[in-house]
Formats: sequence, C-alpha cells, structure tokens
Amino acid sequence: MSSADKNLSIFSTANLPDVSEKRFAVLVAEWNEDITEALGKGAIETLLKHGVKEENIIKRHVPGSYELSFGAQVMAQREDIDAVIAIGCVIQGETRHNDYINNAVAQGLTDVALKYNKPVIFGVLTPNTHQQALDRAGGIHGNKGDEAAITAIKMLGLK
Repeated sequence: MSSADKNLSIFSTANLPDVSEKRFAVLVAEWNEDITEALGKGAIETLLKHGVKEENIIKRHVPGSYELSFGAQVMAQREDIDAVIAIGCVIQGETRHNDYINNAVAQGLTDVALKYNKPVIFGVLTPNTHQQALDRAGGIHGNKGDEAAITAIKMLGLK
C-alpha cells in the first residue's frame, strides 16, 4: 500500500516489548530541516509515549541524508545504544541526485545494522515534492517519524 493511501501514524502497537531501559540514537539530517525536525520530533514523542525514558534518547544532527550512514555507524558502535533511527528527506529535483543519495543511504544503513547487529531504521522520506514531504511529516499522511520509532521498538523485540 502506498503512503498516499495510508496514515503513517497508524500502526499496530500490540505486544510491544518493554523498552524502558533501552537507549536510542535519533539522527536528524539538517537538509530539508522543516521536514526532518518534524520527523525527529514525531520519533522522539513516540518513543516517550511507549516507555522510553527521556534521558535514554540521544538526538544528534548530521548535515544531510547522505551523512546518516556514517552517523549511524558512530552511534551503533556504542555499546550503550540499542537502536538507531535515521531521519532524513531527499526530495526529487531536476537531476538524479536523489537516486544516488537514496540508494547510498539505504545500503549504508543496512550495512551498519548488519555490522553491529542492531536495529538501524530508515526514516528517510523520498518524495517527489516538498508538499508530499510535508504530508508525511505530520500532515495528512501522518508522520514517518512515528512509524520509524515504532519500527525500532518492534525490532528490539526480535532480540
């Protein structure tokens, strides 16, 4: 189902694991800041809502979505971090830059998750327009940050 037909803030919260003692890193790209800050806020609010202690959430910024992979690696290698949530937004432009960035970030985050055996969540929007990004950052389609946080919590349940 495409996100045009789904609210990203509506998901099953049945059987979520206890994450009251887990530590999360939330990495937020500065590029498209109006979007990424809304996504980051959604992720943090959702973590808190589901029992994560405020002092167990570390928020850091990276310049852009491309830098999320390195930032995730820095955070994932820390033994006191249980999961990493990578937040970014790459909007389709007149060039194919988004194809290269999105592919690199997706592969980079996957590599970090596998290397450190920790959930590293892809909370990166890849919309065609700024309006589509707004719609998914707390607008008519909910907030992808909410979904990313719930995904991190659910993935910790596998461990």
